[in-house]
Amino acid sequence: MISVAVIDDEETARKMTARILEKAGYTVETFGSGLPFLRKMEAEAFDIVFLDLQLPDIGGLEILSHVKSIHCWTQVIIVTGHGTIENAVKATQKGAFQYLTKPCRSHDICLMAARAAEKIALHRENDRLRSQVDTHGLLSGFIGNSKAMQAIFTTIRKVAQVNCNVLLEAETGTGKQLTAQAIHDLGPRKNAPFVYFNCGGFTEELICSELFGHEKGAFTGADNCKIGLLESAAGGTVLLDEISEMPLSMQVKLLHVLQERQVLRVGGTRPVDLHIRIIAATNRNLKQCVKEGLFREDLYYRLNVVSIRLPRLSERRDDIPLLVHHFIGRVNKAFSREIRGISPEALELLMHYDFPGNVRELENIIQHAAALTDEIKLLPEDLPARLRKVHQWDNISTELVAMEEMEKQYLARVLAKTEHNIKAAVSILKIPRTTLWRKIKKYNITQTFPSGEDS
Repeated sequence: MISVAVIDDEETARKMTARILEKAGYTVETFGSGLPFLRKMEAEAFDIVFLDLQLPDIGGLEILSHVKSIHCWTQVIIVTGHGTIENAVKATQKGAFQYLTKPCRSHDICLMAARAAEKIALHRENDRLRSQVDTHGLLSGFIGNSKAMQAIFTTIRKVAQVNCNVLLEAETGTGKQLTAQAIHDLGPRKNAPFVYFNCGGFTEELICSELFGHEKGAFTGADNCKIGLLESAAGGTVLLDEISEMPLSMQVKLLHVLQERQVLRVGGTRPVDLHIRIIAATNRNLKQCVKEGLFREDLYYRLNVVSIRLPRLSERRDDIPLLVHHFIGRVNKAFSREIRGISPEALELLMHYDFPGNVRELENIIQHAAALTDEIKLLPEDLPARLRKVHQWDNISTELVAMEEMEKQYLARVLAKTEHNIKAAVSILKIPRTTLWRKIKKYNITQTFPSGEDS
């Protein structure tokens, strides 16, 4: 539950704001002056504070400073009259979340509270992730003992301690965001914000507004001053995902920001100093994009101080069993299931699959199988159809043989891999059970079949 404090010496405005927020589902406590609020805040921190700058006992900016020193993640929303907007802007520069001008509309109050609550939720999630750092100093979300991943872990530990820009080049689903989060969490910026922004699919104007922020009146609809994501990440890390999709004209502006370490809000005249680390990520070959004229070379070298290439899942197959059991544990909690593992046959199908969607696709496959299975273990028939095939040519002699001999070898391999489970073999071969029995007899593939599995 989000707790809210409303501080305003005007009783009517105070009660109205509280009533609107309570109706929206927040727990609200009101204060007519600043000192009683600060005493309560020291005893029990509020999540969101609606703060009037003009109070009878203490200045609003001083209260803001106290709040941030007590609980840095509390989101302070300044409520001000038209005569003190300049002070409200100063407050946002000192850490206030945003400001509203009186008289405040119900819609604006609820919208501002909702946005502040989203930011609080993100901070709490980051705190939760930080608390899951394992004994090796990495997030528990990382699963892998392969040499490829151990090399990545070593690089992350080293890079985290150096205040430089990082370029992550990796396919979709390999863990770019998790890697960036680990670099942030293991470095000196770990107690500051981690901010994510996807550069794909947005116009230059929207990217500019989101990253740089804007002043009130900078363009039609800019009713308030807005702090950009780069500025909001003060002291922390910004992950710019899909950086290759950023328009060329916007790349020029980002390059200037990286060079000067300052940002100028849209419509603003005073640059704001930035103390942040930039991590850029892309699923494309950024150097090739430079050659094709799609990405600025100077920006490429600014971002590519250290480059980390995350391996595809097909390059770290040794980690698949670990990942499978990790995802089974997840789906058991999410779906309230009690799946105890995966059959050897199903695991082998996964071990031979190429995984174009990488780790994210593997998680989706396990979710699919867990949702459909009626067994306590995942079986080949529970997996998506695209996986239910055996790489029948593995370890088969390259000598050219008759078709019947090849069919015999293939059938023998399938039966061996399924431990002569007729149901599983039929599912893989996509032939009637009677046909399989006839071919077993024809080729004299003699084995003793497990009880109950031949009917």
